[in-house]
Amino acid sequence: MDYALAASSGVLCGIIDIFLVGKPGESPLGDVTDKWFANRTTDFAKLCGWDGKGDDPLSSAIGFLEKKFKIPYDQRGAGDAASSIFDLNPTNHHFKSLGHNPTLLGLFFSILDQFTNQSHFVSGGELISLQDADGKFELRGNSVPAKLFCGFVNWFGHLISDMSGSSGSKGRGMGIPSPFWAWTNDIIAIKRKLNIPVSQFDNTINELALSIYKEGYDIRFQTTQVIPVFINEIIVRLVYAIRRLVKYFVTTEKEERSASAMWKACEPFSNHTVKRMLTVAHGTFCMMDLGDATIRAFITGGGTFNATEFFLQLNIVGVGRFTISLYGEAKRAIVIRKAESEAQFARREMTIVENYLSGLSLLSELYNDKDLVDFVDDFKNSDMYVQAFQKSARLAELRKVPDNNILRTKSDIDSYFGGNRQ
Repeated sequence: MDYALAASSGVLCGIIDIFLVGKPGESPLGDVTDKWFANRTTDFAKLCGWDGKGDDPLSSAIGFLEKKFKIPYDQRGAGDAASSIFDLNPTNHHFKSLGHNPTLLGLFFSILDQFTNQSHFVSGGELISLQDADGKFELRGNSVPAKLFCGFVNWFGHLISDMSGSSGSKGRGMGIPSPFWAWTNDIIAIKRKLNIPVSQFDNTINELALSIYKEGYDIRFQTTQVIPVFINEIIVRLVYAIRRLVKYFVTTEKEERSASAMWKACEPFSNHTVKRMLTVAHGTFCMMDLGDATIRAFITGGGTFNATEFFLQLNIVGVGRFTISLYGEAKRAIVIRKAESEAQFARREMTIVENYLSGLSLLSELYNDKDLVDFVDDFKNSDMYVQAFQKSARLAELRKVPDNNILRTKSDIDSYFGGNRQ
């Protein structure tokens, strides 16, 4: 029943993803998240001193933030040199500009550009830098730490200003790239800096990321994709907890109930069953999402596979969450197999030791050397391994056991029990 309910949750959230998330520009939930990001942008602008005036509040707020958090790498390809050099334009400059990428490497290049008044872009598999990018720019701060702090603030504030597009954007605008796809820029930038050849695969993935970004796949839309995945997670954990809660109240007498025992019986986080339920739920979700994305890719391509359409429709967040579940399942399987192997070894070791000690007890009567055979009691009742091994070795010598067959130390015994017999 648990897994059937988990699969049902996956189906429900898959339907939400197909019909309410879809792809950028055609997403009912996307409209909600776009509005949420726009509101957060204006809220941030107010915190920074924006007066809230203007015919278009969002555009006014973005313009205010762009001026307050000014950076030298904001070339948009609209009439400037970058337009003719590497096809920079308002629809792609947030993606190609490394300083606009919400990644650690994006932060690095943002601060580098602010210190050196440069602009770094990735285009066509190349890392391109513009010198003296903005003659009016000056990084604030009287010391290196102060400049680093101001550089970080400028980077963060400018990213907030661009989340809902630029001040001159019409319609939805081009937000900042998805962190998941921005790594394709990072790979090329790192390879170029290290003089490592950029492969055709790197270029292809980067061009794919750029093409879906130009279709509106930015950080706002990736946030939209989180919604059905999060709902799936919540439903499964709630189902697990509620079923255990009902069972707890049915099977536990009123006098024996306690908050701690109830939580232990119902908590939906550490139990292997709920983790397996999540694997089933997210796996079902991904099957529906992959099927829908594949069908739409072939329809859009007129019978041929359209990769851009496929990745626009594919819920990357769901795939990532399912991958985490699969990793957890694989890890648990390895731990269980290892535990079973250790348990089998322990049972074998115990049998051998018990037979060995029984034999010593019988021999003690035959050879009348009970003082030495108190090794049996030492082994069973104390941790004095060294003394026990010494007594065992002396006993073996008395029995004329060949020297190379005597187990003198614990490591010798472990090696023997592990199968390394000589």
